[in-house]
Amino acid sequence: MSILIKGGTVITHELTFRADVYCENGKIAAIGEQLDVPADAEIIDASGQYIMPGGIDPHTHMQLPFMGTVAIDDFESGTAAAVAGGTTSIIDFVIPAPQQPLMEAYQQWREWAEKSIANYSFHVAITWWDESVKRDMGTLVNDHGVNSFKHFMAYKNAIMCTDEILVASFNRCLELGAMPTVHAENGELVYHLQQQLLDKGITGPEAHPLSRPPVVESEAANRAITIANTLGAPIYVVHVSASETVDAIRYAQNRGQRVYGECLAGHLVLDDSVYQDKDWDVAAAHVMSPPFRSKGHQEALWNGLQAGTLQTTATDHCAFCAEQKAMGKDDFTRIPNGTAGVEERMPVLWQKGVNSGRITANEFVAITSTNAAQVFNVYPQKGAVMVGSDADLVIWDPEAKKTLSVRTHRSRVDFNIFEGMEVTGLPVCTLVNGKVVYRDGQVIGQAGDGQCFDRPAYGQYYDAIQRKNALSEPVAVAR
Repeated sequence: MSILIKGGTVITHELTFRADVYCENGKIAAIGEQLDVPADAEIIDASGQYIMPGGIDPHTHMQLPFMGTVAIDDFESGTAAAVAGGTTSIIDFVIPAPQQPLMEAYQQWREWAEKSIANYSFHVAITWWDESVKRDMGTLVNDHGVNSFKHFMAYKNAIMCTDEILVASFNRCLELGAMPTVHAENGELVYHLQQQLLDKGITGPEAHPLSRPPVVESEAANRAITIANTLGAPIYVVHVSASETVDAIRYAQNRGQRVYGECLAGHLVLDDSVYQDKDWDVAAAHVMSPPFRSKGHQEALWNGLQAGTLQTTATDHCAFCAEQKAMGKDDFTRIPNGTAGVEERMPVLWQKGVNSGRITANEFVAITSTNAAQVFNVYPQKGAVMVGSDADLVIWDPEAKKTLSVRTHRSRVDFNIFEGMEVTGLPVCTLVNGKVVYRDGQVIGQAGDGQCFDRPAYGQYYDAIQRKNALSEPVAVAR
């Protein structure tokens, strides 16, 4: 299987140059002009188009059992949407139930993901703690290519981590060369505010953002960052939505701490007015955590991306249909949290970022692909257009136009949070492991085309972390 992508302009996170790209056996085999390739190679004409690394969405939840139901997109439908949007790899989440062995949960998610069309890997959530969890973390890192662990600081009485668990797990991550990641919301405060609102008879979706104001996010982020700093560990904050959290990350970075931040496409363009919609179904369809914020926070997120305070963009794709959302008809705390977006992320970021002048095309590649590959230690295997890299590529037409809509998206969900948005700049062809899986509006990839990829421990930042920690080792005073 060999493909020559001819006549396009290659865009990486650093460079823009005219070249043809030849792919063979799932890898990029040659880059240049007038390439000598086999006569039977398939030729894809990319004239007037861009050749970029396929998108990496570092935060999705396919087939997630959550809040009494299961997300409506499984790994096949969810990754069909992904490749249609130019994303070739996802990093999903294994979320063990409290007291469930980590390895048991991991094997379950691996089985679910075998029908993926895009490539996939997993973060594993720490939802409880004992010596078996500590041991399984080592097994996952050393034997299964997992190098990141998720910690929910929200969802009290379910999967919320206490500070004690954060300390134990962050320390174990440091021992293993793994990346601790956090969902930063103060679960105690959220629970208190939820009960307060219910007591006042405010039961609709409008209560959701009121129960999770920006301060509950920034407090938790500050606390997690402080714990990581005290232990000497790196930290990655998922779905940053509030300007105060951007400030907390910037402050820590300016003091020399290894802190990485992610934001979602939805948080970059939507605000909390969606929860005031008179149609309960519409308002509930936007219920996710953290919620969409009041106007002003979106600009702070864009500024954070432009300045490098935030490194990655994701979707937190976790799709629930109207019937599932209706579980919370009389109690907003029972509305399953989650929205879709894995198909729309890259077109939305191109339209609102590149076309508006907020970011360059090279910065677009960085925040949709390369930075995630670097943070999670799979660069240049992924996130790159280099000889030897995986042939995970997207051919992008900067002039193609589309109106985003539930009527045309691939997700099984019955709502699109970007409904009616007109975008210019779209993927026209997506390659996963050197195979065309999306072309001219059609997903042609098959279930199982995607491969699970390992992410080795000890990303490039760990050398600096270990040196710094070694120099700051405490020394007893000789008396």
